[in-house]
Amino acid sequence: MSTARSRVLYVTDLAFEAKGRRYCDEDIYLSSRLREDFDVALCHPLDAVALMEDFDVVVVRNSGPVLHYQAAYDAFRERAAERGVLVYNQLSGKADMAGKQYLLDLTAAGFPVIPTAGRPQDLERLPEAAEYVVKPRLGADSIGLEFVSRDRLADLVYDDVLVQPRIDFRYEVSFYFVDHAFQYALHAPRPDRRWELAPYEPTAQDLAFAQRFVDWNDIEHGIQRVDACRTPEGALLLVELEDLNPYLSLEALAPAARDAFVTTMKTSVHRAVRGAA
Repeated sequence: MSTARSRVLYVTDLAFEAKGRRYCDEDIYLSSRLREDFDVALCHPLDAVALMEDFDVVVVRNSGPVLHYQAAYDAFRERAAERGVLVYNQLSGKADMAGKQYLLDLTAAGFPVIPTAGRPQDLERLPEAAEYVVKPRLGADSIGLEFVSRDRLADLVYDDVLVQPRIDFRYEVSFYFVDHAFQYALHAPRPDRRWELAPYEPTAQDLAFAQRFVDWNDIEHGIQRVDACRTPEGALLLVELEDLNPYLSLEALAPAARDAFVTTMKTSVHRAVRGAA
């Protein structure tokens, strides 16, 4: 085995079952493509702390919601910071990597995000809606999400939940970035089928919308997915900024687009390793 090649610890849960997505297929494909440039070993997220110091970079991919192993994930972050381990995505992310607080921060800052409240006194700032979405502050994959009427909002315990209006939208669209550079976009034409995705050609306005959130998050190395919904009036609103382990839906891309993404990701990982060295 060549010692000139950088060593990648690729963190994934190949057994995790996600609704509408095949995590294992994507990670088998992507890790095999990274192996063209790197020496790659796959490990479960629960094994990352024990193994990571023997590698040049830890690439966190489809490792599943950290709620399922929160203590191990916290230990991973702590050890990586203590030992100066290079992690991809960079662990300084301010979005889903750190919970849902960013939805409150972005709402307060006037960003185009679905209006979000985290305290009873802020509910009056939300628009009237037939129903409201209650999300755990540390939620993922719709775990713990529920829909309630407005008259139930006063009964909620707001220590660990956020509230948003349940808005009508025409479709959802996702923008995928490596570092700060846009790569591709996919959309779900049917609102009731989130993971039936098709290629989407963004306008200049669409790209400016998505780029604004990526620039705000200011991650130097890693992959981010900006999820948005198109309102009946034509505006885009942020649904989620996924900066921990975004599923990439590579199977929905044409071969040339998939190859281009892989090439860009390889370049980004190489650059991160050189920078750490």
